Amino acid sequence: MPISSSMNLKKFVVALASLIFLTSCAATEPEPLSSLSQYETQELKWRDCYGNYQCSSLLVPIDYADLSQGAFTLALLRFQALDQDRRIGSLLVNPGGPGSSGVDYAYNAEYIVSPEILERFDIVGFDPRGVGDSAAIKCLSDAETDASFAADPKPDDEAEFALFISDARDYFAKCSENTKHLINYSTLNSARDLEVLRAVLGDEKLNFLGKSYGTYLGTLFAELFPESVGRFVLDGAVDPNSSNREAVLGQAIGFESALNAFISNCLKISSCALTGDLQSARTQVINLLAKTAITPLESKSGREVTEGLVLLGIASALYDSESGWPVLRDAFKEATLGTGTSFLTLADQYAGRQENGSYLSNENDALQVISCLDQNELETVSVFKKGVAEFSDRAPIFGPYLAYAGLACRYLPNLGRVEQIEIESINTKPILVIGTTRDPATPYKWAQSLAKIFSSALLITLDGDGHTGHGRGSTCVDSAVDRYLLTGITPKSELFCAK
Repeated sequence: MPISSSMNLKKFVVALASLIFLTSCAATEPEPLSSLSQYETQELKWRDCYGNYQCSSLLVPIDYADLSQGAFTLALLRFQALDQDRRIGSLLVNPGGPGSSGVDYAYNAEYIVSPEILERFDIVGFDPRGVGDSAAIKCLSDAETDASFAADPKPDDEAEFALFISDARDYFAKCSENTKHLINYSTLNSARDLEVLRAVLGDEKLNFLGKSYGTYLGTLFAELFPESVGRFVLDGAVDPNSSNREAVLGQAIGFESALNAFISNCLKISSCALTGDLQSARTQVINLLAKTAITPLESKSGREVTEGLVLLGIASALYDSESGWPVLRDAFKEATLGTGTSFLTLADQYAGRQENGSYLSNENDALQVISCLDQNELETVSVFKKGVAEFSDRAPIFGPYLAYAGLACRYLPNLGRVEQIEIESINTKPILVIGTTRDPATPYKWAQSLAKIFSSALLITLDGDGHTGHGRGSTCVDSAVDRYLLTGITPKSELFCAK
């Protein structure tokens, strides 16, 4: 599969970069229950795991419209509130994706929320259906995943386009062969799973911290179960009503803007390998991508650093200005010497690849499949082809690579049977929506759109670079989030914050 189709709503890199790979907490062959009420009243059997944590598993229906299809087992991990006497309830967390592990995210509880939140809330992480240890979607082997990321990231002629279509058919054929119940892994079903989890945890309302794709999951939950919405923080917001084309074009423009911010910063540093003004430096980036399409860079490991891996490395670095930008500066400097080791490091971090060639999780396959299941429309091949010019015009570097994102979904079997919903407005208790002005993956205007969908949303704007706003050094953002989670009180008016 081309790299462009794997860039949709990617993970919160800062929080996930230091994750420890966790072994399964879940049963492998669950016995299905006969009614939804039985699912909602099941007893969670918590056991101590990983030091100060507890593990359990939750049964959810594979198909909510047909319980006879059986059950999935979802993996859970909990960090119990340090002050149980003053415990407010559970705070469910989701780091994004689709495909990122909420179990791994909750394992980092002390880094993703403040000590005050740890005192008062049980931090509960869950692997959504299809992710990690929750009935994982499986498509490609590790070697096949390597080949996918290193492949030509965009079709430039009819021969390459034919190969793109062939690869898409082959990819989803492998997904279907290796994963049962493939069309039941939608985010809409994951939102229904959250309501089961809320009921089983014994919480009257669902308190939720969702980032990036996690905001989409939270939004669908609120649409389905508005009376169950408690204290909701939706950070790095996704506009749930964007078409595939609108969403991907927005991301292309977002990455373009983030790259411009990086280049402008880099040109102020004497060691920056990019030279001249902004436009000159952008041309150098384009030339590097064109060059590596013909002659890949070398690396210390011996792996070739192809055009696709260079592009992926650039995108990876743009998620966080503090950790990513310095490595990206080194990568451009190395490239002048024909070396791409730092680009490869960034790309592997993005993809979750370890030095031994294995991948930490099934995130890449889960992202592909779930993203396709969540699409609210399937454009024709001709529409994608006609759109290349606009993508290239509005985002000259990233646009050509992202223009075909979503086209492969046409070849996922039975996609037309997947339930879709349109969201107009959601009436809930007050919630917080957070948007970062130069977010590459979830453009700021998406946060503005999402805040308008909720009847009582308060928008917090972080003027900054990188993906998401909470927990990234802004006292203004973090204190507002803490006050809201602890008291339910939102700021009196929209906040505009800086680091």
